[in-house]
Amino acid sequence: MPYVDGFVVPVPRKSLSAYRSMARKAGKVWREHGALEFRECVADDVKVGKWTSFPRSVKLKRGETVMFSYIVYKSRADRDRILAKVMKDKRLAKMMDPKAMPFDGKRMIYGGFKSLVDL
Repeated sequence: MPYVDGFVVPVPRKSLSAYRSMARKAGKVWREHGALEFRECVADDVKVGKWTSFPRSVKLKRGETVMFSYIVYKSRADRDRILAKVMKDKRLAKMMDPKAMPFDGKRMIYGGFKSLVDL
C-alpha cells in the first residue's frame, strides 16, 4: 500500500507566486528521487468551522490562504529512503532556511500516513 506525507500550510496570498515556484522546484527534486506523486493544492472551498477546520488548524490570518499538500511513495521504506536523499539535495538547501520560506513554517502541520484504503 502507498505511503503518504501530508501537509497543511498557511501562505500569504501575496506570496502564492513564490510558494508555487518553491513547490515546483521541490516537487521536481522529490520526483527525481522516487516520489510517485507530488501535489500542492490551494484552498478553494474551505470554510472556517465553529470548532475545527483547515483555517483554524493553522491559525489562518487575514490575507492568507491554506495549502493542502501531499507526497505519495510506494512504501514507508521508500519514503524514508527518498526523504533522506531530498534533505541532502543541495538544490533545496536555500529554501530550507526558515527566513527564505514564503510561509510561516511554525504553523505548518505535517505527518506520514499509512494507506488504509487505496482504490
